[in-house]
Amino acid sequence: MLERKVMNDLLNWKKEKNKKCLIVEGARQIGKTYIINEFGKKNYKYFVEINFFENEDYKEIFNGSLNGKDIESQIRLRVSGAKDMVPGETLIFLDEIQFCPNAMTALKFLTIDGRYDYIASGSLLGLKNKNVNSYPVGYVTHLKMHSLDFEEFLWAMDVPKSSISELKNNFLTKTPVHPSTHSVMLEHFKNYIIVGGMPEVVNSFVEEKNYNKVLELQKDIIRKYEDDIQLYASNNEKTKIRSCFRSIPKNLAQDYKKFKYSNVEPNGTFRKFAGSLEWLYDADIINYCYNLSIPELPLEGNSKNDVFKIYMQDTGLLMAMLEDGSQKDVLDGNLGIYKGAIYENIIADIFSKKDKKLYYFEHNSTLEIDFIIRYENEIVGVEVKSGDNTKSKSLQSLLKNWNVKKGIRLSTKNIGSSDNIDCYPIYMAIFIE
Repeated sequence: MLERKVMNDLLNWKKEKNKKCLIVEGARQIGKTYIINEFGKKNYKYFVEINFFENEDYKEIFNGSLNGKDIESQIRLRVSGAKDMVPGETLIFLDEIQFCPNAMTALKFLTIDGRYDYIASGSLLGLKNKNVNSYPVGYVTHLKMHSLDFEEFLWAMDVPKSSISELKNNFLTKTPVHPSTHSVMLEHFKNYIIVGGMPEVVNSFVEEKNYNKVLELQKDIIRKYEDDIQLYASNNEKTKIRSCFRSIPKNLAQDYKKFKYSNVEPNGTFRKFAGSLEWLYDADIINYCYNLSIPELPLEGNSKNDVFKIYMQDTGLLMAMLEDGSQKDVLDGNLGIYKGAIYENIIADIFSKKDKKLYYFEHNSTLEIDFIIRYENEIVGVEVKSGDNTKSKSLQSLLKNWNVKKGIRLSTKNIGSSDNIDCYPIYMAIFIE
């Protein structure tokens, strides 16, 4: 079993005295159902799973009264293994809840009832929740789940937690990492770029170390994403959403990576394709990274909502969307026009898994800073280098001309500092809180 940080979040939720129903959100194939099953079976005397996709008859439970006691009665009647459940010792898991909007509405009354713990989850909740007539605002707790982050990937690769703690101490004290450790960590990071964080893919890599099998599994997930577009998007949006999805590598291959609708189709426009991008975002497939009008706090207040870059939420899946042979190119350090795109995407992935909104700064097409973050309560520019090139003209220009006092450069080089720019190995992005 892969160790996941979200298990601690679930345990903390269980300890709350006046807990609300919990909604676990995230893209398909990231392990939501598996981790909730493990959590329920290990931490409750009784665990009841209601999967609305596998058994459509379960929808009948929520077709009548939504009173907590009436729903309990229906669950006991209709769900195998639910007859003996006891208040205070039972977790009821409403899986694939997007197929039963009434169950989503009922979460309000189940929170008020309070005798049982409820977790709801499912794919495409960001899309399907919009169709719920009465969403239980104020009566649910949301938990965002992601594919494995780099630290979880290291755990899966049997890297000791004590070694990760030592690396974090190097980061905090700005002490160079031992060369042999540095080399090993760069190799793990390259593998994480290729494999990504989808649990099935990570498990396969841990067991077989077979890059071809990794690619096969990733392409299968991409096909499932496209199947979701075909199944759940409106008829007039299907082709547009699929075209936007397939255009992501092309957009990221540009020197200036601002998303251009013309890369989706010639003469493509905001009016035609903006809704398609929103669909992909709501499905937890992509991340937006917004341009700032000026690099000052508050970041959100200075962002341009109509100027942005698009990144895939899982870099392994981005790799699978590139031409065959890209895996070997990452290992060999030979990626041509995609080199910057892939390394930017992995940092966007790392930052977004900390549930942070992404921003960058571009000025007159002459200055582009990959990411602008709030770090240690001040604004910081972050530049991502795919190799050991540490020239940072843009970062130096930002510090000189825009009243930004500090920069961070992420590259394959070891720790160092100069001219208010801290240089860290790219794998240390996980420590930038």
